[in-house]
Amino acid sequence: MSSPLRWGILATGGIAVTFTKDLLKDPSTRGASDVKHTVTAAASSSSASRANEFLKEVGAPSEAKGYGSYAELVKDPNVDIIYVATPHSHHFQNTMLCLEAKKHVLCEKAFTTNAAQAKLLVDTAKKNNLFLMEAVWIRFFPICQELRKIASDGKIGNIRRVFADLSLGVDVENKFGTKHRMTNMDLAGGAMLDLGIYPITWVFQFLYHIQPPQNQKPPKVASSIATYAPTGADEMTSMIFTFPATNAQGIATTNFRVSYDPDDKNTAGPAIRIQGTKGEIQVYGPAYRPTHYRLIPAVDKDTGENKAGFEFQDVTRDIPGHGMFWEADECFRCLKDKKLESDGMSWSESIVIMEAMDEVRKQHSMVYPEKIESTKYPLEGF
Repeated sequence: MSSPLRWGILATGGIAVTFTKDLLKDPSTRGASDVKHTVTAAASSSSASRANEFLKEVGAPSEAKGYGSYAELVKDPNVDIIYVATPHSHHFQNTMLCLEAKKHVLCEKAFTTNAAQAKLLVDTAKKNNLFLMEAVWIRFFPICQELRKIASDGKIGNIRRVFADLSLGVDVENKFGTKHRMTNMDLAGGAMLDLGIYPITWVFQFLYHIQPPQNQKPPKVASSIATYAPTGADEMTSMIFTFPATNAQGIATTNFRVSYDPDDKNTAGPAIRIQGTKGEIQVYGPAYRPTHYRLIPAVDKDTGENKAGFEFQDVTRDIPGHGMFWEADECFRCLKDKKLESDGMSWSESIVIMEAMDEVRKQHSMVYPEKIESTKYPLEGF
């Protein structure tokens, strides 16, 4: 694939701006010489003028086209792949639109509202011989790849437990109210799908993803939810995932009202702890953009002797940008290699994670409006 991968951007909100600016950075700034990206089009659901404003804001090539509807974007013959950046309530309908138009797709997380929708997206991608990936961007951070390698090499022994948290610490009533996507049930609002997907991803990276295939079984789920009374969205969710092949546990938590880092100085300690029989990895920085980790050896409790075979390490990995370009690079490489799915974020794993979140909601009788839970396509209003 010697030509640039031609991207279309579906939606023009904040995350689309961040992704597209990253996408257009010179790959050499991150040490990549095998990828090329360009933006050839963008669409806003409100107007073509908004799409054109977006293209100017992100520094897209002057010839990139702005559209006032998603239907026009997916018909553009100069678009190879579409980044779906709408709220997760809209992911199923918007991604189906792209796949039915024979476009490859990188879809923001959470992948869909429920697992049934995710399965239909995968089936459609298979049917149309198209690449599809959930945009779990941290999977492709070099620091995360480094940590998975440390763990899979057995450096910290058998991994028995993972703690992971992403919590905000905000005044929910004043910051979000009832219409914001974080609290609005019509947009699949709530802490779990928006924030909780990150701690869940950390759990699955180490207790599912790096495990041998025979150990990649869906976890048992225990959970607790506290809801935001004005809308019914979850504002605090705690989950324990027990993986049957190893009996290892992952504890994933998320909360609107308290923060993983209350003073914004990392005084509270690591947001993620990966605990093995020979030591522990502690990850600092928010769960969605880690930059620093500590590797801590275990000692014999009787003798104090280091039983890990390594010494304490304190490691920082800077990011030359925001970090969203790495998932785009993965899309380029997969398409170059004619792969329909990424080994780093496979279809089956996206579905298993959606099933786990479905189970959390089921345990608390939490349902979203029928329209956004529906597997019917197409529906009006998306």
